[in-house]
Amino acid sequence: MPTRIPEVAVGLDFGTSGLKTVAVAADGDIVARAEASYPTLRPAPGRAEQDPRDWQRAAARALGSLAAAVHPKRWVALGLSGMIPTLVLTDADGAPVRPAITWEDNRAEPQAERLRRTLGPAAVYATTGQWLDGRYLLPMFSWVREHEPTPTERVAHLAGAKDYLFWWLTGTWATDPSTATGVGCFDLEAGRWSPEILQAAGWDGGPALPEVRPSDSTKPLRADAASALGLPQGLPVCLGAADSVLAARGLGATEPGQVAYVAGTSTVILAVSDRPRRDAAHRFLLTPTPDPGRWGLEMDLISSGATVSWLVRLIVPGADESEIWRLAEGSVPGAHGVALLPYLGHGEQGALWDPSLRGTIAGLSASHSREDLARALLEGLVLESRRCLQVLEGSGVPRGEILLAGRGGGAACFRTALADASGRRVEIPGGVAYPASAWGAASLAWASVGAAPPDPPADADALGAMPTPEATRVWDALWVRHEHLRQAVRGWPGPTT
Repeated sequence: MPTRIPEVAVGLDFGTSGLKTVAVAADGDIVARAEASYPTLRPAPGRAEQDPRDWQRAAARALGSLAAAVHPKRWVALGLSGMIPTLVLTDADGAPVRPAITWEDNRAEPQAERLRRTLGPAAVYATTGQWLDGRYLLPMFSWVREHEPTPTERVAHLAGAKDYLFWWLTGTWATDPSTATGVGCFDLEAGRWSPEILQAAGWDGGPALPEVRPSDSTKPLRADAASALGLPQGLPVCLGAADSVLAARGLGATEPGQVAYVAGTSTVILAVSDRPRRDAAHRFLLTPTPDPGRWGLEMDLISSGATVSWLVRLIVPGADESEIWRLAEGSVPGAHGVALLPYLGHGEQGALWDPSLRGTIAGLSASHSREDLARALLEGLVLESRRCLQVLEGSGVPRGEILLAGRGGGAACFRTALADASGRRVEIPGGVAYPASAWGAASLAWASVGAAPPDPPADADALGAMPTPEATRVWDALWVRHEHLRQAVRGWPGPTT
């Protein structure tokens, strides 16, 4: 007899370059999965935009593929995860009035600096748990208001990417606490938008912000969306959360001190805390999670994956990104004297929060090879990760293991380097290609309909790495060189006209 397909909850993770969907059974197993991509427009240096209609088309493609594998009658709920911060501005009917501005865009840094100066940066961080820079929605909207007055006049709603898609599916404008942090004015303690920050931003008469609701809130799939997607009308849609906290959930990072390390276009490094901690130097962000009594201490390397993609295009055009790690194995620690600072995103967040930083290659000569450049990139990424992990360790959370997902995880040299540089055990719980954020969204969707949330599936062949003291001493020396180079190029003026 044919095997009966179990009931599933579906998780959708809206990432920077595309979305991933998974159908997860009640025991945590992934029954089916699908992906779809969408383009990013880069109209000027430091700018990054996407068309929200492309997200809808990608969702339709991916959900259609999933429905072909698991009949929608077997779906119990649909859960959402999304990149933050990404600004969506719509008119009263929900139609976008301009392309969405993604978190990769840094055009609004002057507006953010003005807000910090007006309010006092320490006060904003104390209220929101965020260091307000140009990648947050509030300064992004200020930039649009100052430079594009005609679109601004038509704006009725301001939302993040996931919140816009929740409206498209359900007809309800709502956000969750973790996604709300990306606006830049969410009061963590009060659980509401801060009137003081909004007033300082000149919000009088501004667009409507979505209502903040718990992550496991649901609304029924509305009729027109159900018809367009070929799904049952009334299917519960779970509001979900930010991709970072759902990735931690998907990796099983639930105990204080455990670190979720998710490498995509950016790299999210999130330590689990049992209470809301803040850093006097604002080096990490405080992110609420859907789990009671658990908070995320989050740091983001904003262009790590983009830097890998850039080097692939430069030295091995047309190759898969895994080729970088294969090449890196052909060099030696220190890359024969070449060092690379991986700040290709027009600045860096991480533990630095410095918009002036730019990517740099130093020590290069005609004798160096592609292998040396690949090794230098690996070392630059791992050393910036080490910087973040050391800050998190100093925050008072226990020193836990690193649970790894995403780019690079399949390469032994990357896992080993991260373990040796950090002095921590590294594990890949669900396998190399495990879609942690999408799985976390599906897990939350199960909980939203009253079911027990499943445990992440165990991988019998899970990969990992343990640190060795001898190698850690080598990384100590590489750290000194890395910091010397960063200080030398800090404040580099960039391109001239």
